[in-house]
Amino acid sequence: MSLTRLVVALAAMAATHVIAAPSNGFDSPDVFGSMHKPRSCGKGKGHGKGPGKGHGKDCDHFQTCDNYGDTPTTTAPKENVWGPITPADNVAVWNLLHADESLNLTDPSKAVLTDNYVFWIDTLHTNKSDVLPYLQGTVEEPPRKYARAIIFRGGIEEPDSKEFMIGPLPVGPETTIEPLDYIFNAGRGGVVPFNGRVFDSVRAAATEPLIVSVMEELADITEKLIGGVFYGEQDNRTTLAITPDSPMSFNGTDSYRTIMFRYPGIATYLTPLDFYLMLDCPGTDPSAYKLKGLATNSRYFTSIAELRAAWDAGELKEDYQQVRNPDWVLMNHRPEMGKRDLDDRFAPQSLEVGGKRYRVDKEQQYVEYMGWSFYLAFSRPLGLTLYDIKFKNESVIYELSLQEAAAQYTGRNPKAAATMYHDTHFSLGVDVATLVEGFECPYGATFLPVIFYTANTTVTHPNGICIFESDIGIPISRHRNGVVNEYGFDNLATVKGSALTVRSIATIGNYDYMFDYQFHLEGSLEVSVRASGYLMSSFYYPADKGKYGPRVQVATQGALHDHIITYKADFDVAGTKNSLEVSEIVLVNQTQPWFPGFGTFEQMELDISTMEKEQQFNWGENGSKMYCIVNENERNAWGEKRGYRIIPGKSNVHLSAKNSPFSLRQMPFAKSHLAVTVQHDNEPYANSVQNSELPSTPQHDFLKFFDGESVEDEDIVLWFNLGMHHFTRSEDVPVTLFTDAVSSIMFSPQNFFDRAQDGDLLNRRYVVPNEETGELDFEAYGVEAPTCKLQFPEPVLGIEKYIIE
Repeated sequence: MSLTRLVVALAAMAATHVIAAPSNGFDSPDVFGSMHKPRSCGKGKGHGKGPGKGHGKDCDHFQTCDNYGDTPTTTAPKENVWGPITPADNVAVWNLLHADESLNLTDPSKAVLTDNYVFWIDTLHTNKSDVLPYLQGTVEEPPRKYARAIIFRGGIEEPDSKEFMIGPLPVGPETTIEPLDYIFNAGRGGVVPFNGRVFDSVRAAATEPLIVSVMEELADITEKLIGGVFYGEQDNRTTLAITPDSPMSFNGTDSYRTIMFRYPGIATYLTPLDFYLMLDCPGTDPSAYKLKGLATNSRYFTSIAELRAAWDAGELKEDYQQVRNPDWVLMNHRPEMGKRDLDDRFAPQSLEVGGKRYRVDKEQQYVEYMGWSFYLAFSRPLGLTLYDIKFKNESVIYELSLQEAAAQYTGRNPKAAATMYHDTHFSLGVDVATLVEGFECPYGATFLPVIFYTANTTVTHPNGICIFESDIGIPISRHRNGVVNEYGFDNLATVKGSALTVRSIATIGNYDYMFDYQFHLEGSLEVSVRASGYLMSSFYYPADKGKYGPRVQVATQGALHDHIITYKADFDVAGTKNSLEVSEIVLVNQTQPWFPGFGTFEQMELDISTMEKEQQFNWGENGSKMYCIVNENERNAWGEKRGYRIIPGKSNVHLSAKNSPFSLRQMPFAKSHLAVTVQHDNEPYANSVQNSELPSTPQHDFLKFFDGESVEDEDIVLWFNLGMHHFTRSEDVPVTLFTDAVSSIMFSPQNFFDRAQDGDLLNRRYVVPNEETGELDFEAYGVEAPTCKLQFPEPVLGIEKYIIE
């Protein structure tokens, strides 16, 4: 096989910025834990414009910090059995599928509706029952890998979409191609009706002639009414763009498109127009597709003639003209907004100046940090997943994975009212791209590539995942002891707070999602997601009076919507046999003999119970319920069940709509805060990547997970939702801000240990006043802050593509 590089790095900048870490600049105790005289570092020359300029030139006596030193390495104790199939495996699977005459496959780049072709190839989820014996050492060989493939079959008698599993890999005499049915539970296995399959470019191309025929006939009206025309996406006369829409079917027997037009270009998501087409487009015969209706001016028309009659009668006009100039949505610097004092100074940075305190086995995608260890994996639909998460060599979570990123919109127009996006449907993982060092990840972070496959091509985003340790801005713990002495000070102990973050950012159409997994020093694990990017907006109708969101531009309304991000946490707290314990604060009226004057009075108690059956549930009102994954068979030194507490963070919400026809049955996982089920190999996912188009008859039904099984002392899985009700605002222009569009959850030890896990950390200060002089003695435990200069090279940005032949 020959490896051919198709596209190399797009940009590489070699500039280097050098600064020096400043001293305190005053004669007093500081973070070094000692007294020292101030030291100057140059005379305010600034950073300069290249290596050797500015502070760095005047501070050559400082050593260079280890912020950009090599990441310490380690060797994973086991092979990463969850990692993706290799590029060679992908091509071998591709060739094997195309060599199978019974599949009768066409190259996707040449396919039409009546062809069979591969939609995508990815890695099949490895069964936990196969993995545990390998991890536990009862078997020596790791489980074999399998690929999964979705094949669109327009060329069979009853066209459909069908999934296959191919393996074991690498391809050899044992490898077979079999239907992938066992992970789907709605009765059709891996088969989806043709009308319910992903609406890909082939289907979109088949509907374009109908769109063009309608819009050509109405070109004189649309030019005057909405300021544009549509003759086809590749026609130079076209001045309008088409929106993507989802769902496009209810049950797989029908198929439709609801099209809203916008102005093309960078501002397209924020320039919706008041003109909508509704098409019926079922099956593989485009000649049978037809116009269902049109809408504009809050009126619905069943035919072109009906709309033209209203136009000729002077009944149609727009009160507001959409802005075509895109300057207002550019994310560039806008000096007309004013100048902020001192903003020309380099912003604070989180730097690993003492050297990296984590180790990485890059080949196995394995990480160790301050007692934590875990593996990374990546898939096309879900992006980043973490496995075998341990703290101090004890199991905590077997799998922590994103399951779905959904968004449901609302509005008084055909597009917003009917929009329900499932981002795994669009292959969320392929939208995880290069991160910008110093802005999206700290300078000196460790970067790992993201690799996925398109047909027989391997696509690599070199800096798709970053790992870094950062200051969390607070100490883990602190306390001031004793009585204040005559100098106004007593004993004080404080422990430095920091955490390791694993981050990726996926841009799915208009939105950018930042996914963080943060490992804290005392044993807590935090999961958070943030949203930025362009609003998917609606045309502004004054008659709505803000019911569906505020006006954010002349003719643009910020469309109200929900973001619901669903995760899976397969807990193995100190082993695989766990239970979900509920501690609820209840108020009781009681008497106590030492308070005779009060008689009966109200007091809090804990009502402690264990969930018995699989179920969906919500956070308690006023935070009155604590949910905890416990191991009934493992106790700490005080006889308490060892566990991990589930702590709600910012904006823990579930889907608002319970009975919408566009989200009726295909996403029940989004309709509660939490759910608990028993782990089964045939229930690896909450959703199917093709459920989006089947709201009334899903391919995979999460509700069928709840079949009365006991969750006491079992291998249990927690499903949880993060997200936000997006109350849109003017400040969402040009893009939504990461700062407040955030949701999080934390898992923290609950009697998992005998005491807090901060006593063994050296990064602490113990401050004791000298009884005679009053001077403060700082005990640093041998960990001193470095004095050094720092170098900030520009990141290399790019995308690499390879074909193996």
